[in-house]
Amino acid sequence: MPSFKNLKFVNCNKPIYKKLMYWSFALSKKKCDKWDNFDMNVAPYKKDEPIYYEFTKCPIADFARKHNLSEVMPAMCNPDYTAMELIHARLVRKTTCANGCVCDYTICGDKDEEYLKQHEEYIDDESYRRNK
Repeated sequence: MPSFKNLKFVNCNKPIYKKLMYWSFALSKKKCDKWDNFDMNVAPYKKDEPIYYEFTKCPIADFARKHNLSEVMPAMCNPDYTAMELIHARLVRKTTCANGCVCDYTICGDKDEEYLKQHEEYIDDESYRRNK
């Protein structure tokens, strides 16, 4: 979280920051492809739509499953929501690699009320923050 706290000037409601976030995710995908640790897909950038990317392979979730540590995964996954909130964004996620087969990240500005109303956040039975 310290990195995101240092980015408090970032406001993902502004187009320039949204575009910069997209570029950072696209760069991350290139590094994932090179290192072959996470499998990541990034949707093409669309100016008036949320940013979308996903992981279909997560070594952290794989490790937790292998060593019967799945109960700690909400503590690993839920901070993604907090990180986005620190840069005036909101994360909309329906599943993670730890409790499904994909970790989906839809990121919009925190003022995108219409989109956020359609995807209300809740905490599931396993303590994951999720969206409808």
